[in-house]
Amino acid sequence: MNFLDEKIQKDGIVKEGNVLKVDSFLNHQMDIDLFDKIGEEFKHRFADKNINKILTVEASGIGIACIVARHFNVPVVFAKKSKSINIEGEMYMAEVESFTHKCKNQVIVSKKFLTSDDHVLIIDDFLANGCALQGLISIVNEAGAFIEGIGIVIEKGFQVGGQVIRNLGYHLESLAIVESMDASTGVIKFRHQ
Repeated sequence: MNFLDEKIQKDGIVKEGNVLKVDSFLNHQMDIDLFDKIGEEFKHRFADKNINKILTVEASGIGIACIVARHFNVPVVFAKKSKSINIEGEMYMAEVESFTHKCKNQVIVSKKFLTSDDHVLIIDDFLANGCALQGLISIVNEAGAFIEGIGIVIEKGFQVGGQVIRNLGYHLESLAIVESMDASTGVIKFRHQ
């Protein structure tokens, strides 16, 4: 069992509806020492890639992406879920559906921050059905940039997202893959990698 599996086993809470609550260390309160290990592991797994930009989606992916970016020494761009008066000029847009929030959002990235010169590592906290990732992939493709890889902290292996993204031919690395979880017992089983 790796460091992340152990942390999820110790502090994760399984809820009804295939919800894994990791808000005590990942996506509400953030364990920065854990994030540093996550960044180090992604740097190791994508060491041979020519990455010059990290892309994520707000909000939960931002903290993780920032720590990962320190290990690659590159900037982070995050797709915003709403247009504000601060975003000027042309934008890339994609519609994404959130498994957790059960809603659809338009995500946007300013064209000045993502170009055909970029070699992108996409980072996100969770992968369930893959909708958010497919939105980010479409934005990168529209920009003419190259996806060097996709790093996910926790993948729900019993949902289709990981298989869909891998079938599209992308280099997807998930640090923990949950094979099954039971809300009545709290038992979480991980896929051995």
